[in-house]
Amino acid sequence: MSPDVSSELSAPPRDVVALLVQQHREVERLLQGLVDCEDECQRKRLLHQATDELAVHVGAEETVMYPAVRAGRTEDILLESLEEHLSLKRLVADLLALDPTDTTFTPKCKVLEEQARHHHQEEEEHLFPAVQRLLDAEARSRLGQRVLEHEQALRAEGEPRRLMAAQTLAAPALDD
Repeated sequence: MSPDVSSELSAPPRDVVALLVQQHREVERLLQGLVDCEDECQRKRLLHQATDELAVHVGAEETVMYPAVRAGRTEDILLESLEEHLSLKRLVADLLALDPTDTTFTPKCKVLEEQARHHHQEEEEHLFPAVQRLLDAEARSRLGQRVLEHEQALRAEGEPRRLMAAQTLAAPALDD
């Protein structure tokens, strides 16, 4: 009896916490690569790659994840996370406007990397354990699928970093 190929091709949705932690590591890796890059030609490409991934991740958290887990004493954590996202967006906007040869480019990259790492640590230590208490495995899996779908839509629009850079006036409201 042969295995069902269709079920092998359509993997089940992923747990939202595991998915977001994996994305944190990828964004951190990309940002560290940007900080370490000494080739001016590569810097712009790395900046675009890292900030596109960061923009997709932040966009999905703000639009899908945060509203879904707002209940259960998470509001303070979410409000802080939204402010941290605003700070990241402002740094991205600054970097996109800079020439990679500018003397402030590398220090700003380092600050972006440090702030992203700090933000990820805060989420992983405070928000994600709350999400695991609030949502059962099936609900986390459904939420992970919604996050992936939203991220795919953001990527399809092209240059997600531009959306992030345009959102620098204030942190978004924590809507349902």
